[in-house]
Amino acid sequence: MSITEHELQIKLEGIEDPDIGEDIVSLGLVNDVRIENETARIDLAFNAPYAPSEMELGNRIREVCDEAGLQADLRAHVGEEHGFDDEVLPRVRNVIAVASGKGGVGKTTVAANIASGLEKRGAMVGLLDADIHGPNIPRILPVESEPGVTPSEDIVPPRSDGVRVISMGMMTEQEDDPAILRGPMVNKFMLKFLEGVEWGRLDYLIVDLPPGTGDATLNLLQSMPVTGAVVVTTPQEMALDDTRKGIQMFNKHDTPVLGVVENMSSFICPSCGDQHGLFGTEGAKTIVDKYDVPLLGQIPIHPDFGAEGSEGAIVKDDESEVQETVEDLVAEVADRIGETNRRTVADNVEGGPTNQLPTELED
Repeated sequence: MSITEHELQIKLEGIEDPDIGEDIVSLGLVNDVRIENETARIDLAFNAPYAPSEMELGNRIREVCDEAGLQADLRAHVGEEHGFDDEVLPRVRNVIAVASGKGGVGKTTVAANIASGLEKRGAMVGLLDADIHGPNIPRILPVESEPGVTPSEDIVPPRSDGVRVISMGMMTEQEDDPAILRGPMVNKFMLKFLEGVEWGRLDYLIVDLPPGTGDATLNLLQSMPVTGAVVVTTPQEMALDDTRKGIQMFNKHDTPVLGVVENMSSFICPSCGDQHGLFGTEGAKTIVDKYDVPLLGQIPIHPDFGAEGSEGAIVKDDESEVQETVEDLVAEVADRIGETNRRTVADNVEGGPTNQLPTELED
């Protein structure tokens, strides 16, 4: 006798979310279960494509279906009933803000590598260089063409090895021309980048925020549907002081802090291989302990990462010694996005399924 839809759902109750610690049915992560012609069509409230944790959950669901003699057809979508309704960027699943309390800590390099790393995993990714006065993204991710314009005068972002990129650096006549803009003009450009860009459908939009906690950053947080923020720091006490301020800013604006990235965490001697904490060894740990946020990764000082004049993301450089470290960071960010979204769904379990942004889960 074939298994019923109700019986299959009961079996799915045996799958526990590894981050939240409850089963996926109780959390409201299973929108719908239908069985047709020996195929189980399961609709899931997942919203972090290519996140390792959600892909593993998908594999466990397939195993349950296989044990029941069914083929699994998994789809993922969430919408306003689960707290995912937005009018500013309706075709963007997740907005990840990358921030720092001060300049010079490698924020832009981290943002570019997160974007490229997610694209490498198979996601559709955009990168918005919101650091108006220091738009360095085009130096790290050179674009393949100039921005285009639609008949409705929306900007079409060019691509850098698959990542759609928009930066103020593309809007100046010369590469070294300064962006001399007062606050109202900065906000005007940011509004154009948010509402006047044809991003298309994206799994992730990475936003490289200006350093600090000034007006430009605050205006962006108030204008964008930010899923979560990644805060970049170095081990020096001055950078850590400003990082604390940045985390408190996000907390006051109810923006989830996905975690902290400690750049320049150590120096690995090329001769002996010993690791040295040139700027201290307890820097980021003091922050993650105090604010109860994850340490997403520690990136050592290395010529490949953030080197003067370097082009391309290290996460795609198979010969780089720090590639694996950065890939681990990307996976951790994706997992934290997934956990954040699933907790949002769990907080809105009374809502029903929606048909917004359907996407078939990858094997």
